[in-house]
Amino acid sequence: MVKIKFVRFLLLSGVFFCLTFSLAYGYEDGFGAAKKLKSEHFSLYYAPQLDLATLAQTLNIGASERLLVGKPASRGFLEQDDLSDMLETLFMQVSDIIDIHIYSLEIQIKVSRDYEHLSSIYQTLFDADLHNMQSFYVHDLKTIYIQAKGFTPEILGHEIAHAIICHYFVVPPPMRVQEVLCGYVEYQLRKKAR
Repeated sequence: MVKIKFVRFLLLSGVFFCLTFSLAYGYEDGFGAAKKLKSEHFSLYYAPQLDLATLAQTLNIGASERLLVGKPASRGFLEQDDLSDMLETLFMQVSDIIDIHIYSLEIQIKVSRDYEHLSSIYQTLFDADLHNMQSFYVHDLKTIYIQAKGFTPEILGHEIAHAIICHYFVVPPPMRVQEVLCGYVEYQLRKKAR
């Protein structure tokens, strides 16, 4: 009797180990050697070929926008401080646009080097084609995937809106409803940029 229980335990442990190992391996997205930048709401991972100055220049959120959301105009001359301030400013802008404020939200942003890298991640996660999208959000992983070329306030703001909406509601709204709200955020950010 004890032997049978022990064999069951070993068998179940082996199955559990195999499932855990295969699931962990299944979510490998190629960001193992990525550089990292941490801010209040974000952990930004970016491919080693990219640099912070280029990402900050592409995001391009000015001091006046930072002041409008209650952030300091600039904390210093370090690129990582500027980029983390820009991300937090964008988070506050998106929260204000959809009027949903979640102060404890922490999500990951993973910036791929190019479209091919982003497409391979999408293929691995969903077994489908990316269809020329420049970014996407995965709710289960709390992660925004975006290519470096698409690292703009409008596109990133669209994905941040997905993250906020998915975490605000107990049951996330259907994708079509989310797309309408996120499209509105993107529209408002484009309007501000003019």
